[in-house]
Amino acid sequence: MSEQKINTKCVQAGYTPKNGEPRQIPIIQSTTFKYDTSEDMGKLFDLEESGYFYSRLQNPTCDMVAAKITALEGGSAGMLTSSGQAANFFALFNICETGSHIVSSSSIYGGTFNLISVTMAKMGIDVTFVSPDCTKEELDAAFQDNTRAVFGETIANPALTVLDIEKFARAAHDHGVPLIVDNTFPTPVNCRPIEWGADIVTHSTTKYMDGHGACIGGAVVDSGKFDWMAHAGKYPGLTTPDESYHGIIYAEKFGKEGAFITKATSQLMRDFGCVQSPQSAFILNLGLESLHVRMQRHVENGQAVAEFLSGRDEVVSVSYPGLKTDRYYETAKKYLPNGGCGVVSFELKGGRKAAESFMKKLKLAAIETHVADARTCCLNPATSTHRQMTDEQLAAAGIPAGLVRMSCGLEDKEDLIADLKQALG
Repeated sequence: MSEQKINTKCVQAGYTPKNGEPRQIPIIQSTTFKYDTSEDMGKLFDLEESGYFYSRLQNPTCDMVAAKITALEGGSAGMLTSSGQAANFFALFNICETGSHIVSSSSIYGGTFNLISVTMAKMGIDVTFVSPDCTKEELDAAFQDNTRAVFGETIANPALTVLDIEKFARAAHDHGVPLIVDNTFPTPVNCRPIEWGADIVTHSTTKYMDGHGACIGGAVVDSGKFDWMAHAGKYPGLTTPDESYHGIIYAEKFGKEGAFITKATSQLMRDFGCVQSPQSAFILNLGLESLHVRMQRHVENGQAVAEFLSGRDEVVSVSYPGLKTDRYYETAKKYLPNGGCGVVSFELKGGRKAAESFMKKLKLAAIETHVADARTCCLNPATSTHRQMTDEQLAAAGIPAGLVRMSCGLEDKEDLIADLKQALG
């Protein structure tokens, strides 16, 4: 049979039951696994055989779901984590250490910005942030001798900038380092960064992949294409013996296709324990089975809402890459031909007061810190996540006091527009 389409993979990939086995992915709700002899278990600890011995490292349910996400992204290996933040940390820290340097797009989720610029800085890992719109020369100038990774988001949260993946991939590869792309907002249904040159893809599965606000989680997928041994001096963790794991050399034993995820599992998951529970993985898989259907509706609703808001006098500006007037429209056409996501950011005239009034009047859209859910939700950063900042500080950070982020759910678009219309009136 030829390569299956992504719609089929959403439903079928990751688990194929044998005769008499459960049709749905089974929940292996067990911390431990029994073996007949110490020798049998020893082979697992030596990474001589595959299997399970403790769910802090690996669990069959989680691995089945990770295999589905890996298939959707077109990667060689993948793993689930306890959150999207954990996924981004694992992806970066797996190849960085004290003295390393990261080049990152400045237009990324605030939590990830803090992770890289504050928390990882405390570990002795530096970062240079560059505009997603930077020139090739500006991007090249950001690299240092100790640069070990480039990071960006396909569609940034909440700025909705669209990353020129090929530009960032070329720069990364010219300097002998991998490109890591957070693909949370478009999901692999609408964009597969590996096809455009990305080496590692991450997700907050909490968002569209789950899609129902039911479980927090993350995922890391390796393309299996970056040649670690060709840049052995930069990545000793992958290319020299790991004395904490019997002197194994991951890149030699598992090759390009398996080294990155095996190290992340055997080393980072072992030590940090940011594991996703089997129950959460099961719920995530239910979301994945309808992802290809839901993303179409999210995009349809996002486009309709963006177009409606663009014609309102109360609105200063609308950010949505599906709009022809959006600065990222042409980039989105290239990387997101079927649309990006259902998130729309817009600024209201009247600033913080106008946003507060608007949010109070909403009847259908709920005020939440969440995005990418089946239910429409809104957030005004100035009165919630960034309420400690003055209007001047907000403006300097590129977050106008009147900014509203709206995540369009699966409701009828006419009802969403009606709710906006009455709240604006």
